[in-house]
Amino acid sequence: MPFDLWLTFCAATIALLLIPGPTVLLVLSYALSKGRSVALASAAGVAFGDFIAMTASLLGLGALVLTSATLFTALKWIGAIYLVWLGIKLIRSAPDAGLDVPNATVTTRGVFAHNAAVTALNPKSIAFFIAFVPQFVNAELPLLPQFAILITTFVSLAALNALAYALMADRMRQFIARPSIITWITRAGGAMLILMGLLTATLRRA
Repeated sequence: MPFDLWLTFCAATIALLLIPGPTVLLVLSYALSKGRSVALASAAGVAFGDFIAMTASLLGLGALVLTSATLFTALKWIGAIYLVWLGIKLIRSAPDAGLDVPNATVTTRGVFAHNAAVTALNPKSIAFFIAFVPQFVNAELPLLPQFAILITTFVSLAALNALAYALMADRMRQFIARPSIITWITRAGGAMLILMGLLTATLRRA
């Protein structure tokens, strides 16, 4: 892959990642309410979800989703229901007695799985990668090495972006003393996830 084309891909990816989406909102909510260890798990989950979505797209699943109404609808409803369920769970887990109260229902493994699923089960992610990535592929060169470079680059940048959001939120957490503030933020994050689930349910194939 030409170096200048790779730099262009990096610049475009960074610009897109800086726009907060549902996964970034989930990272912020978990980091503010649960602390740094969970925040790191959130960032790792986002990166893994992007890896699954991007790899599936480049292997042809994206094209299948765009051409199969049944598969697209199934994936859409799975993603929508999961987002709504996760939003409700996040609202119910909002602390009401201070930030230091442990919550046994939230674990780093569970947070990792939640973030990975929210990222990977979004049909817009697969459609996005199908539309975005081919612009940076040279058809005259072997495709597999290019795909490997693009996947590694995007996932690495996505992980760094999510980690930056998480650490920023964790730092803000140290200055938040009133439980009502973190409770409101966590519940707002859950409400936004429910909204994203409802919006995903209305998504139609292009």
